[in-house]
Order: sequence, then structure tokens, then C-alpha cells
Amino acid sequence: MKISVINGPNLDMLGTREPSLYGNLSISDINKQIEIKANELGVEIDLFQSNSEGEIVEKIHYLHGKFDGFIINAAAYTHTSIAIRDAALSVSLPFIEVHLSNVYKRETFRHKSYLADIALGVISGFGYLSYILALEALVKYIKAQARA
Repeated sequence: MKISVINGPNLDMLGTREPSLYGNLSISDINKQIEIKANELGVEIDLFQSNSEGEIVEKIHYLHGKFDGFIINAAAYTHTSIAIRDAALSVSLPFIEVHLSNVYKRETFRHKSYLADIALGVISGFGYLSYILALEALVKYIKAQARA
């Protein structure tokens, strides 16, 4: 099983960017935790981060026919990008939207997601554990679909 984790803009600044909101872990620290969990689950993991909307769209397109699903933290693009939404729809892969912070405890403009209604689910507010929970859920979903 192959799963990609896609991270959007400013997540490369984790660890220094608003630690009271996002914590002290860097994206590398979070990726290490994801890799550990993927190894435990026997899943091949691909980790990607870009500040560019176009690169994220291209990455999602690349997954088609090569991956079983993906996890995405589109960050600010969650609330603005129809292009990322359309890319997710175009590849017909199961995916889970994640956020480190609880977006519903933040500004109202963050309450709208262009991905939530087409995602399997949304996990937010658990820091790096949002990714771990998403990985566990996505693997279980894909395995269940394979058995069905």
C-alpha cells in the first residue's frame, strides 16, 4: 500500500512559526513520526511539502494510478483553492484532510474548507497526532475496500 502525505504553504516553518498555535515540532519531526507509524502499519509513505498551489496540484495528479490514497494538510489553500479541490476530484483517490490546529477555534474564514465535503474525513486540532490518526484511518479504509 502506498500513501502520500501532502503539506501546503508555510508548514515548512513549523517549529518556529507560532509555536503556541502549532507546537514546537518541525515538519521534519512530524515526518519522522509519520514514517514510524507507516513502518508499523507496513505502508510505503511519500512525504511532500510545497508553498506553491500549482506544485500541490501537480503532486496530486502524479498520485493517480500510483498510490492508494493520500493525506493532505493544504494549510491556507484549504480555504481558497478550487484548483486543489478539482485535482483531488480528478484522481478519484480516497483522502483525509488534516490540520494541526482546531480550525473551528480560529478565525471564521478558516471554517470553510474546499476539501472537507469530498474527503473521507477531516481530523484537526491534535497537533502531529492528526497525521497519525489520519494514517491509521486511511489504511483501515483502504484495506476494508480491498476486502469488499
